[in-house]
Amino acid sequence: MSTVDPMPPVMLTERHDGWVLLTLNRPDKRNALSIELRDAITDELRALADDDAVNGVAITGAGGTFSGGWDLKEFDLAATDPDLGRQIWRSADEFHHTLLTFPLPLVAAVDGPALAGAFDLAVCCDVRLASSTARFAHPEFIWADLLYSPLEAIVGGAVARDLLLTGREIGAAAALRVGLVSEVVEPEQLSEALHVVMGRIASAPRDALRRTKAKAIRRAAIDLVETLAL
Repeated sequence: MSTVDPMPPVMLTERHDGWVLLTLNRPDKRNALSIELRDAITDELRALADDDAVNGVAITGAGGTFSGGWDLKEFDLAATDPDLGRQIWRSADEFHHTLLTFPLPLVAAVDGPALAGAFDLAVCCDVRLASSTARFAHPEFIWADLLYSPLEAIVGGAVARDLLLTGREIGAAAALRVGLVSEVVEPEQLSEALHVVMGRIASAPRDALRRTKAKAIRRAAIDLVETLAL
């Protein structure tokens, strides 16, 4: 009697002392951000926001890739399925809103490409660490509106406009130079660097982290209504 192996989960959740690691787990699809994966991140973050044992959350990707961006196969299918199209944008709005308003520190550990919607995912985090193989770009600038305000709050208007209006790609060294990432290490050192940062966050008073994050959200150049309407 033959058996069919169950599909692996699209996201892995790993709990540590005071923090949680979420791993995008579609390496055969370059960790493409499908509806299922976006919704899994959204649901997990909503649950962790109220978990008193958690001071922060880290997000990374499996297989040497952070993520290649949205799952374009779903867009192709949505061309003939209006319901799927509505589901894509509902999922995207809830995903971005949850990231931008998450009340605790979010840290992205970027190994390999972080492109298109995955660039947005990294930008919506509070801290970004990168391996030397990291790459950032918004190639869809030729056909879609992009999430401008969170990036502008990090790197300033000149760099944000450059990256979003030209779609040019920058590597880890350039990302460090413009302030998009705070640290660059070799790929085999990324996990260790992440544990150091998350250890600092885990050791801080949770209430203080929440108050500081609330101030950051209020002061950031992010208009949630305008951003999500696009």
